[in-house]
Amino acid sequence: EVQLVESGGGLVQPGGSLRLSCAASGFTFSNYYMSWVRQAPGKGPEWVSVINSGGGITNYADSVKGRFSISRDNAKNTLYLQMNSLKPEDTAVYYCAKGVSGLPQGSEGTLVTVSS
Repeated sequence: EVQLVESGGGLVQPGGSLRLSCAASGFTFSNYYMSWVRQAPGKGPEWVSVINSGGGITNYADSVKGRFSISRDNAKNTLYLQMNSLKPEDTAVYYCAKGVSGLPQGSEGTLVTVSS
């Protein structure tokens, strides 16, 4: 059974930073692309970033490019999202997803709130 458990969210002031983690289990993590997706209150899901299986190829939504960085540790079956220069519009529940995906996959996500 695929399990994805996100952590690291919280309340941060505009301009601040957070690092999200996603612990994966139930599949061979190192074989799959992984994605981050977010959903702001009252809005639909938004794809944020993707990383290839080896970690050497990444891509980002224009809204986060230059501020967010996706990475992975295949030895630890863990996906990361480093978020810098956070803005109020980054407020959302953040989900990790197996593969190239723009939709949450049943995990709980982690809430990021950017507010002064």
